[in-house]
Amino acid sequence: MNDTPIVKASLVGAEQADPRTALAKDRTSFAKFRTQLALDRTTLAWIRTALTMATFGFGTVGFFRSLRQASPTPASARLHATAIHFGVGLIVLGVAATVLSGIGHWVALRRLRRDEPPVLSRWPLSLMVAMLLAVVGLASLWDLLSR
Repeated sequence: MNDTPIVKASLVGAEQADPRTALAKDRTSFAKFRTQLALDRTTLAWIRTALTMATFGFGTVGFFRSLRQASPTPASARLHATAIHFGVGLIVLGVAATVLSGIGHWVALRRLRRDEPPVLSRWPLSLMVAMLLAVVGLASLWDLLSR
């Protein structure tokens, strides 16, 4: 009964399908691993960016505080007040970017582990941070010019 062409064809097909299936599973697991590493790199880049924003905010406040102490004039007091607003805005933006990148990383990894397709958001984190940074800059400029 094993000599029939149908049985031989099905046995040959089963022998050829198994190595390819195993190879496809290996490739899929490596693709997931590479995707996870890419997500990790992206999250680390956001952490570096957020730390830079917060550090610049602290540095701005500190610089204008020392300027105000060295020259206690109304103009330096005005610059110091504006620098505080700008610096606090950068610090808040840095903290928000860190939290949002962590949440985005967690959600993307969860979808990856569940074999769900990735979802592209309408408002990616980079666009949100760019828009908020523009708002912080414009608010600081308005604060500086309105005094």
